[in-house]
Amino acid sequence: MARKPAINPFDTIRKQLPRPLRNKYVLTLLAFLAILLVVDKHDLFTQWKLHKSVRQLEKDKEYYQEKINEANRDKEEIENNQERFAREKYHMHKSDEEVFVIPDEDNE
Repeated sequence: MARKPAINPFDTIRKQLPRPLRNKYVLTLLAFLAILLVVDKHDLFTQWKLHKSVRQLEKDKEYYQEKINEANRDKEEIENNQERFAREKYHMHKSDEEVFVIPDEDNE
């Protein structure tokens, strides 16, 4: 007796696919891309989050670098004239005098 060939359940699905998707190399490439873009440890979403995080850290770095520069300017000012700095910044004065601080409009 002649054996009937086994019916592959994927044949019906495969025949419904467009012609380029029937090629095993195209299917392999698509599966590989899906793994890289979605499933992998370094997928597209993770890379996007990391890029966003790097941009935020660069902004923070600029902010803190400006704060460091400001602190260094204050340090130099303190070293050059401690009394003036204390009077202007912390409104300190002697007991027998009054101090009026007029803010500079350009610095604020």
